[in-house]
Amino acid sequence: MYPVIRMIKELIATRNAEPLSLTGTHVSQHICWPQDIDIWMELNNGRTLTLLDLGRIPLAYRIGLIAVLRNKRWALTMAGVSVRYRRRIRPFERFEIRSRAVCWDDKFVYIEQSMWKRDGECANHALYRAAVTDADGIVTPDRILAALGQQTTSPQIPEWIANWIEAEATRLWPPMQD
Repeated sequence: MYPVIRMIKELIATRNAEPLSLTGTHVSQHICWPQDIDIWMELNNGRTLTLLDLGRIPLAYRIGLIAVLRNKRWALTMAGVSVRYRRRIRPFERFEIRSRAVCWDDKFVYIEQSMWKRDGECANHALYRAAVTDADGIVTPDRILAALGQQTTSPQIPEWIANWIEAEATRLWPPMQD
């Protein structure tokens, strides 16, 4: 089940937070609850992706994107993700989610998110390819920036993200069927 109450809590917590720059980092604090764990008594890998919403949506709010989405009747969608899991998060363990937009190209915004344990270890790291859509399809980042009142270019795409973009471009879609 989607963590609606937790999302409401995050949105209330960030409603008076300082606005962020387009590439600013939103940091939020969380607890791994029993409904988040799997049979190995750790944060479930699928639940990790859901909990990362608790960082992405407030990030979008703090950079002003949520207001633009509402005003323009646009939607935010995730068009791909790559996750690296490295450390377990156990029940009742506290952790921090760090979320930031790294860069963008002609279609997508690339969002980096990570979960950090109290001891300073990174538990996991995700790279999302996000898109804003309207009734006609993808809204280009230049239109999004204009709606945000921003006149800036993307930071340089880091090599590791460029490599991921290139690899994704070679991926067969739709996948083969037997």
